[in-house]
Amino acid sequence: MLVKEFIEYLFLEKKYANHTITAYKADLESFLMYFKDQYELDDISIANYAQIRQWIVCLVDNGVSNRTVNRKISSLKSYYKFLLKSEQIHKNPLAKHKALKVSKKIQIPFSNQEIEKVLSLLREDDSYEGIRDRLIVELFYATGMRRIELVTLKMTDIDLSNARIKVVGKRNKERYIPLLASVIDTIEKYINMRSQVASGESEDFLILTEKGVKIYETLVYRVINSYFSKASSKVKNSPHILRHSFATHLLNEGADLNAVKELLGHSSLAATQVYTHQNVAQLAKVYKQSHPRNTK
Repeated sequence: MLVKEFIEYLFLEKKYANHTITAYKADLESFLMYFKDQYELDDISIANYAQIRQWIVCLVDNGVSNRTVNRKISSLKSYYKFLLKSEQIHKNPLAKHKALKVSKKIQIPFSNQEIEKVLSLLREDDSYEGIRDRLIVELFYATGMRRIELVTLKMTDIDLSNARIKVVGKRNKERYIPLLASVIDTIEKYINMRSQVASGESEDFLILTEKGVKIYETLVYRVINSYFSKASSKVKNSPHILRHSFATHLLNEGADLNAVKELLGHSSLAATQVYTHQNVAQLAKVYKQSHPRNTK
């Protein structure tokens, strides 16, 4: 029952996205199943750290990655914070827990050449799907938005007269991102063709499948992976790498870190700083070329 209250709290007060709430619920249910099986108890609010620690050991022994374990424990920790706040428990059993160490993944962005090659391929297809897929790629690279943000874009989010787009991010936080003239051109071409497939059921959403329903995350991934696999030798060709490319390329061209933070919709600067590692090489190059004491 308390888990249900927590889920309602995430939805009504924290205003988390549905997919985030689903992940929290799955993590809590995972621990509940373990708790029932091991201790024959069905109230995880009474669990102590030793019991939770045993669950962590069990997860690791079963091959669950440290990153995934940390996410599950983070969900559980948030649950106990909620119980503490609502005075249903007097101590958070995870208050002193330290996250498991994880190796930092260095994600290599697409190069300008790889992105241009993909856009060249897309310019060859003037069908509805071709124009739509071009818009997907251009929006990712020109705005840095997340996949779920692109999927949920509404027609009313497009403001062509002011050359900007409204993006609804995490916790329903809105931000406005400028649109390049080239992207506006693609949007206009797409909207002209969109009327051919739009149906009453999904007509509010900007990007639709060829059947006239709202596009979905798996399809977006397939679109990006399909085209970038033809232009890049990278193992991972995902929407997130395009978002990563957006941020890295801006920083490489001298963009202010705080400005990039706002464009990405990050709540803290620390989240944006992960993109700066690519900028170090660029800075080193400029330094060597410009410093008067450098031997040329």
